[in-house]
Order: sequence, then structure tokens, then C-alpha cells
Amino acid sequence: MKKTLQHQFKALDKAIPFKGPEAIESELLECFDYEYHNTPSGAGMEIVTTTDEFTSVCPFSGLPDFASITIAYVPDRLCLELRSLKYYLLSYRDVGIWYEHLVNRMLEDLVRVCQPRRMRIEIACKPRGGLSSTVTARYGEEITGS
Repeated sequence: MKKTLQHQFKALDKAIPFKGPEAIESELLECFDYEYHNTPSGAGMEIVTTTDEFTSVCPFSGLPDFASITIAYVPDRLCLELRSLKYYLLSYRDVGIWYEHLVNRMLEDLVRVCQPRRMRIEIACKPRGGLSSTVTARYGEEITGS
């Protein structure tokens, strides 16, 4: 019998209520046409968006997790509209999700909406228990293991 996360880990018998990944509001994401997609300078332009105000919650205790996020992409025909991106990122604030899952979910949502040539998402997690983690996912780049 497989235990749920809240039964697998003990958090001093405490947990703060939180939502699951189904609460992530990817439908908020909007794009606008990129007029320079077929020009020599425009075809290689990279857009880098960062924030250090990202929060989600631990998927077994409900305690807040804090991170900085970098989204770097080379657009094709569409660019992400930043206001909608901010609302999308805010929808994670009470979602219990592992960072390793979060970075992949975010990459899938953003790629689905704007269909970039390439995209990289990096999540730099603030220390928890003295450990910091940086998690990166990529789309449209050859990925090789060392």
C-alpha cells in the first residue's frame, strides 16, 4: 500500500492546508505577436525574465518555499505577455509541489502557450535546512548527459 506524502513524512503532526497542482492557472498566460521573428536580428533575440518573489509550498507540510526564477527564451512568432506571466506565477503561491516537478510543469505550460525556438527555466531555491538547490529545465536545446 502506497502512503500519501502527508502520511509518509511527519511534520510534528502539523500541516498547513494547501492546494494541488490542479490549482495552477495556466489559462492566465497570454502572448502577443513578435513582429521580428523572421528577421536576422530578431530570429536570435533572447528574452530573459527574472523574479525573486516566487513562492509555492512544501507538498507535505504546507510551509512556504521561496525561490528566484529565471525564464530565458528565444521567441518564434509569440512573446509572453508579462502581466499574465506574473498572474500565472502567483497562482503557485499556495500549491504544494516539489521544485523538481514545478520546473517541468512551468516549462510545459510556457512552451505550450508561446511555442518558442528555445526556452530555459531556472529555479534557485532559497535554503531549507541549510541546503540550497537550483533546478533547470530546457526545451529546444540538445540535452546531453556527462
